[in-house]
Amino acid sequence: MTATLLASTACSAQPAAAGKPFKETVVADFDSPWAMTFLPDKRMLVTEKKGQMLLVSADGKSRQTVATLTVDSAGQGGLMDVVLAPDFATSQRVYFSYSTAGEGGKGVVLARGRLRPDGGGGERLGEIEALFSARPFVEGNGHYSGRIAFSPEGKYLFFTNGERQKFTPAQDPKMTLGKVLRLTLDGKPAPGNPLVAKGFAPEIWSYGHRNLLGLAFDAQGNLWEQEMGPKGGDEVNLIKPGLNYGWPNASNGSNYDGTDIPDHKPGDGYEAPKVFWNPVISPGGLMIYSGSMFPQWKGDAFIGGLSSKSLVRVDLTGTNAAKGDQWDMGARIREVEQGPDGAIWVLEDGGDSQGRLIKLTAK
Repeated sequence: MTATLLASTACSAQPAAAGKPFKETVVADFDSPWAMTFLPDKRMLVTEKKGQMLLVSADGKSRQTVATLTVDSAGQGGLMDVVLAPDFATSQRVYFSYSTAGEGGKGVVLARGRLRPDGGGGERLGEIEALFSARPFVEGNGHYSGRIAFSPEGKYLFFTNGERQKFTPAQDPKMTLGKVLRLTLDGKPAPGNPLVAKGFAPEIWSYGHRNLLGLAFDAQGNLWEQEMGPKGGDEVNLIKPGLNYGWPNASNGSNYDGTDIPDHKPGDGYEAPKVFWNPVISPGGLMIYSGSMFPQWKGDAFIGGLSSKSLVRVDLTGTNAAKGDQWDMGARIREVEQGPDGAIWVLEDGGDSQGRLIKLTAK
């Protein structure tokens, strides 16, 4: 957008709307942003769908492009997640994901680089290397997933691979599609993964997933994941090693062509979601709140709603979950992050909605 328009939208505070217990401040605007993360100095890295990674000042008023990645941005593809390495303070490493075309079709890639001074007063992401690619590449432009989360001790990396709208790969033990993977920080299969002895690909941690667009650990070390269901049946799952989460054999939704899918039920051999939505919310990002600005929500999960144009809160209590609030945001919310001061930050997806970055603070 133009500098004039940016200046007119940046830092424009709006009073908390009726029913919203927070104030919304528009901080910046982007071109179809997908994900963001905060640096220790409160600046932000923001990814845009077409392949730009931006370094944005803490107040949103200035930005620089630190990398332009070659990605396949058709459909649901593009430059996706961005997460700092656990040792970022010393390594300056940044992990990210993107979709690309290759032999057999397209797939999602896990990569990393180092954020370094560029010699001209700015910074750039260099030493970029691809660490892992989904297997196999297939035709189509959907359900890449590509979310990244580091284990609490910083030793392993969890990476989501969607089933690419192909259904059955989610149950195929040799494919990484429709799975949560556990990798080393170099992108190799982590030792001790639970399904190797059963003949599964060595990266697989859990399987039977559809389109996994949120992944986060809570303070107790539980791994939570959210994924889009078909026509109904969006899910929040507690991810446990070696379990089968059912897709496409079990879902609390139906296929888009109207055909039925057996609902999750006790004894069916599939791990049921902790929470599901029907009709859908179309979940985007996932954040588990640990700040002090909203103490009443500490430990709860926050999800961006795409088709529902909402911010969704889920009550987390130990290993249990229940629906909480759902606030109308008036735009598709792609990403939710917690800021350094405990504020909640959301990114509109910039497709059918604007691509604004909005800071939510206590009233």
